[in-house]
Amino acid sequence: MDEILSKYIPSAASSGIIQLLKDHEVHLKIVNERVTRHGDYRKMPNGQHQITVNSNLNPYRFTITLVHEIAHLVAFTKYGRGIKPHGKEWKHTFQLLMLPFLRPEVFPTRILPLLANHFKNPKASSDTDAKLSLALKQYDPPNDKNYIFEIPYGGTFRLYNGKVFKRGNKRVKRYECVEVSTGRVYLFNPNAEVEFLK
Repeated sequence: MDEILSKYIPSAASSGIIQLLKDHEVHLKIVNERVTRHGDYRKMPNGQHQITVNSNLNPYRFTITLVHEIAHLVAFTKYGRGIKPHGKEWKHTFQLLMLPFLRPEVFPTRILPLLANHFKNPKASSDTDAKLSLALKQYDPPNDKNYIFEIPYGGTFRLYNGKVFKRGNKRVKRYECVEVSTGRVYLFNPNAEVEFLK
C-alpha cells in the first residue's frame, strides 16, 4: 500500500494516511477520473468500508479528498447513519482528522493559510471554496481545460467522456447544464474542469 500511495500523496503524509486506512479498515480504490466527484465512501454489502479516489488528482487534492472520505466513515460509525452527510458531525470529524496534515512538510506554505481558513467550516467539496480550488489547481499538470464558471452562459463544453453540454444558470452553488443530445439537465460544480467548445 505504501508504494502505491507514494505516487498520489506527499511523502510527509504517507505514514499518517496509512495509519488512518489501517485503523478504520478501509479498502481504498484509486479509479479513473469522474467529473462529478473526486472521491466517495460507501459501506459495502459485506460490511467492508470502500473509499474511491480519482487517480488524476494532484497530491494535495488527493490527500484532502481521501481524508474527506475517511471522515464520512468515522462520522457514520461514531454518530450513526442518520446524520447529514456533510453536517456538523462530519465537519468536526474532518477537522480533527485533517489537523495533523496541515503543516508545511505536507502542504506548500502558500496553500496552508487557505486550508486553515477552509477548515474553520469545511464544505461538502473543496471545489466550492474558489480561492482554495484555484490555489490547488496550480499543482495540477498543465492542461487546456476550463472551469465551468469560466464558460459563458449558453456556451458549450465537452466532458472527458465526449458528452456535450450547454451551460445554463447558476443555482445556489452549482450550474445547471443541459446535455445537448438528450436535453437532460445536470448540475455541475463551478470548478469542474471541462473542454470549452464555443
